[in-house]
Amino acid sequence: MGVYRFGKKAKRLDTRTLLFDTYRTPALPTPPPGHSSLTRVEMALATTNVGALFPMDHNDTEGDCTLAGAAHADTVFNGLVAVKSITPADVVLSDYLGLTGGQDTGLDCLTVLNWWRQTGLNGKKILAFAELNPAHHTDVMLACLLFGGVYLGFQVPANCIAQFDAGQPWTSPADGGGALTGDGHCVFALAYNAVAGEPVGLRVLTWGSSQLATWGWWDAVVDEAYCILPPEATDPAFAPGFNLAQLQTDLAAVTG
Repeated sequence: MGVYRFGKKAKRLDTRTLLFDTYRTPALPTPPPGHSSLTRVEMALATTNVGALFPMDHNDTEGDCTLAGAAHADTVFNGLVAVKSITPADVVLSDYLGLTGGQDTGLDCLTVLNWWRQTGLNGKKILAFAELNPAHHTDVMLACLLFGGVYLGFQVPANCIAQFDAGQPWTSPADGGGALTGDGHCVFALAYNAVAGEPVGLRVLTWGSSQLATWGWWDAVVDEAYCILPPEATDPAFAPGFNLAQLQTDLAAVTG
């Protein structure tokens, strides 16, 4: 069995966090039954080497999954516009330890997201982020379709690592995933499929690979999910139907 680390702390609540639902408009498209930003990135960069594009980032020895997830998301954002940009693993670790004060304590997702927006991962800032309601699958699909994916945190079932090593989908505790361990993990989801008769679920990036997870797993263990708006989102054609102007106004109001 491989050696992997978790490291997502409990979800931190902040009433100032902007909500994805607030910025929906009727012009948002209906998401197709299947979409893969991973496939788009692989085609744009002419490679299928997932491990090279989305490396371990020290998450086998350190609980830096929240920073690794951010680094993987950044690679996706750049890859979608045919730019190969991979944050060096030592930078991921350095940024993680900078946020923790030098100790391997893990981090909560919201702390990382606010830091990412204000300071920047490897010097690159995101425009904003908005929290998704995990129960709203259509919004999760839209985030994958329009914004490349979903930055998420989940409670870890006991068989998480065994299923990963065996190449099996992550399943809910009630469907073979095992009881919750009390650990938390952060990953970036960038593909989904809801086509009957085909493998149904989501694909996430973690531990130098991609991993399929069922929608049952999602509903049972995901406790926070966020849509990330990269700088390119300022282009009006980037995500038609998403009210970016209102989001920017609201963001300015809550950040002062």
